[in-house]
Formats: sequence, C-alpha cells, structure tokens
Amino acid sequence: MAAPFFSTPFQPYVYQSPQDTVTPFQILGGEAQVVQIMLKPQEKVIAKPGSMCFMSGYIEVENVFIPENEVGMWQWLFGKSVSSIVFCNPGLSDGYVGIAAPSLSRIIPIDLAMFGGEILCQPDAFLCSINDVKVNNTVYQRAHNLITGAEGFLRQKLSGQGLAFILAGGSVVQKNLEVGEVLAVDVSCIIALTTSVNVQIKYNGPMRRAVFGGDNLVTAVLTGPGIVFIQSLPFHRLSQRIARAVTSPNMRENPKFFIQIAIFFFLAYVVIVSSLILTDV
Repeated sequence: MAAPFFSTPFQPYVYQSPQDTVTPFQILGGEAQVVQIMLKPQEKVIAKPGSMCFMSGYIEVENVFIPENEVGMWQWLFGKSVSSIVFCNPGLSDGYVGIAAPSLSRIIPIDLAMFGGEILCQPDAFLCSINDVKVNNTVYQRAHNLITGAEGFLRQKLSGQGLAFILAGGSVVQKNLEVGEVLAVDVSCIIALTTSVNVQIKYNGPMRRAVFGGDNLVTAVLTGPGIVFIQSLPFHRLSQRIARAVTSPNMRENPKFFIQIAIFFFLAYVVIVSSLILTDV
C-alpha cells in the first residue's frame, strides 16, 4: 500500500540561519554538551543562572532582572529563578563564553527569525540567547487557568528575532508538518514546536493508570502546518530509570524497610484512635 501524501519523513535537526546574521558558536561534546559563543566587542549573551562553564578573562558577568521576560511573583512562588546572567564583552577584541547544559542534554540552536519569530518549548528548556530573544513563562502568568492545549505542557514561549539555545535529551529529530498532517507524540517527547501547530491533548486511559505507574498516559495530537522538535529521552524518564535502579536493589536486599513502614503506619493508627477516644471522654 502506497504511503499517503501526509507521510513526510522525520529529519535530523540541522541548524539554519542567514549567513550575514550568524554569531559564531560551536557546540562541544556528545551528551552533556557545552556551547562556546564568540563575543565581539560590546556583544552580550543572556543565560540561565549557574550555566557558565568557562569564559575569557575580561568578560564581565552581571546578575540582572529582565522586565521584558515577564517573570516575577508567580515564577518566584514556583521556585524558579527570577534573574538572568548577562555576559558582556567590554573589550576591544573578540572573547568567548562557554555555557553548559545542566544535565545529560543536547544543546539545540534555534534562530527564531527562521521560525516566524516565536516557538513554544518545554519548561526549563531555555539555556541562553543572543540578541533579540524574549522568554515568557505562559502558565506562571495565568496560573488560575487549566490549559489543555500546547501551553499546558510547553510552558516557555521564546519570541523575537535572535538566536536561542534550548536543551533536549537523547536524539533530536525535526518533523515538518504539512497542512492538515496529523502526528501523535508522547507529551514528554515534544521539546518545542512552532505556534502554527494545532495541539490537542488525548488521555490514553483512566486516571488509575497514572496512580499505578502507567506510562504514556497523555498523548499530544499535532496538526500541521508547522515544525515540531522531538527528543528521544526526556529528562524525567532518565531520572526515573536512575531512581528505580538505585532504590529497587536496596528494597530487595533489605526487607526490614517494609517492616519499618508497617510499624510506622500501625503506630500512626494507634495515635489517631487514642486521640479520638480521649476526645470523646
């Protein structure tokens, strides 16, 4: 059976940008990568706090609050940093700064001018940017809304005409959706997409699957046109694997763990019942 017209193939992500606007940079490493950005005199790089790995000796570093990024009370309440780090080259010659991924992540350069000036991405995906890039945390601005579309899980919006670097896990592929083309993707595997893509959330089973460890509970149904960036190894999957590998052998080798848990709940039950009896008396 011939493949339908809408079966466009996936492609490895390849960075593209107009040659006259390219800021020289180099991505180093394999899994836990570092992006080395060359800074001309008076140029600046804005990055997440704690992401600097190395830099020229004369690069100036400043911790600033950027009002245009629209962060503040909601982001602070949710435990996020409300400041950014600015690296500036005040000298007369070129310098450099190395920005590192905080975990086993690949660094993906995104020229926003090539994607309509706006993309949505996973929370905390943003690493650093050059020139005109604005970062909005969509859900923190509207925390009272339950958003079931793209902004429900792609909670960072990058807008502008500059160059942004985002983080992804595992292998990264790009899918160019034609008009009307439909693609179903596990929600956690979507690292970013353009705002022209229509997103519908689909629940694959009853909520009890989430309680008892069901995987792939939520699927995003994407309809083109637009571009989607997909990661093969979301960070939460990696962290869950590590947690299971660390805790499971300990539980099997130490059955006293379950006995201690049972004793704890029994004592809690005794305390609650005793307090109720004393209250009635």
